[in-house]
Amino acid sequence: MSIGGGVMRPRSKLPCIALMLILAVGTLMSGCTSDRSPSPMMSSPSPALSFAEGSPLKEPAQLVSHNGLLRADLVVEKRRVDLGGHMVWAFTYNGSYMPPTLRIRPGDKMELAFKNTLNEVTNLHVHGLHVSPSGNADNIFLHIHPGQTFHYSFQFPGTLRAGTYWYHPHPHVTSAPQVAGGMSGILIVDGLQQYLPANLRHITEHVIALKDFQLQGDAIKTQNLHIGAPTNRTVNGQLNPTIRIRPGETQLWRLANISANIYYNVHLQGQKFHVIAHDGTPVDRIWTADSLLLAAGARFDVLVQGGPAGRTQLQTLAYQTGPGGNSFPQTTLATLASQGPSMPPAALPTTPFAPTVDLSHEPIATRRTVVFSENKAGTKFYINGKQFDPNRVDIRAKLNTVEEWTVVNESDEEHSFHVHTNHFQLMSINGRPHHGHGLQDVASLPAKGRFVIRMHFKDYTGKTVLHCHILNHEDRGMMAVLDIEK
Repeated sequence: MSIGGGVMRPRSKLPCIALMLILAVGTLMSGCTSDRSPSPMMSSPSPALSFAEGSPLKEPAQLVSHNGLLRADLVVEKRRVDLGGHMVWAFTYNGSYMPPTLRIRPGDKMELAFKNTLNEVTNLHVHGLHVSPSGNADNIFLHIHPGQTFHYSFQFPGTLRAGTYWYHPHPHVTSAPQVAGGMSGILIVDGLQQYLPANLRHITEHVIALKDFQLQGDAIKTQNLHIGAPTNRTVNGQLNPTIRIRPGETQLWRLANISANIYYNVHLQGQKFHVIAHDGTPVDRIWTADSLLLAAGARFDVLVQGGPAGRTQLQTLAYQTGPGGNSFPQTTLATLASQGPSMPPAALPTTPFAPTVDLSHEPIATRRTVVFSENKAGTKFYINGKQFDPNRVDIRAKLNTVEEWTVVNESDEEHSFHVHTNHFQLMSINGRPHHGHGLQDVASLPAKGRFVIRMHFKDYTGKTVLHCHILNHEDRGMMAVLDIEK
């Protein structure tokens, strides 16, 4: 089930004469870049290194709440990490390229002593979580300066939905470099298993965190990022790890695109994904798909059943984000090894699954049009014709109301639409009704297309944001301030 066009078209070529002249004598100029795939003359990271592949999938370490509280230290630092057998410099949380999974339950409190040892400003965003956007909670307007330790405190509501989320930095103009450098990790809200039948409540689960890196010398590339440049796609920071399953066994996989910019069109050869949650919201009916498009920032919780004994590939299929966008090639992400004593496949639930959340019959307080656009060079990005200004409020909404937004894309490439604080219901895409069986916080906005969403502003007031989750686009202006008022 994919949202957005998959038609392969030639990429637009954006000549930059000064850059070509400099490259002709072997020197990279840093100023004239766009987000599109680099031409053969443009410098790109070397994809030619030989990496160790095929080791067993490793689960990230976990920091788990106890008695309603998760209290932990989270240290941001630049350090050398082992990626595929090579020691490279990366931005890390707690010293790891694949940092600890934060694991909570609805109603929990999370207190983090957040220490910044970088030589630049950073902060922390808990992506998709319904929590206050103000104070020392999910406040992306905060600046944690070099050497500073800041004490984050998140009080989550008892109504928090179970599923998979993630965390990452959100400082304007440096979000993409920091996430691309390695700063992204998984956050799980427990409770999803309660919707499964008793025989599936204790099945093996795997974090399948999708993130990529480009190399420049002995460091992960963080500057002058080209989205379509050759890159190394990883699962939990590993290249082509082996995931083991027994024939007939049912597993829960938490698929999460926690990369800075790229899309993943995930496909498991010979298998189907059984979707039980989308962007941290349990679905009201399990649905199946041969492939799942994970735009930047998106997540799916899925059930997977082991096939006959043998090996198959977890892939990301070729995908293009429009004539003005980027082409992502087909790549193997991991190898699924079906081995050991077989089990009778469990009957999977269909309907009903989780309680239905449907805004289609709610009274609409306000209807708005939100327009995403960019300049011809692909170097500046806009929402409603304006670039991001943290001191300007672009949209004012009222607490406890439902709004309907028509989101229009005037550009020739898809954008990964994302709103903080509240999830939304995707009602239609290019005029055709859409039934996603739940709420979401990310949706791919078709090139030269539009969709309609409805959003219920609940529980929290304050300034928050909406933006393109292709972080190169966000950093270059494609973000707006949303102020939720009483």
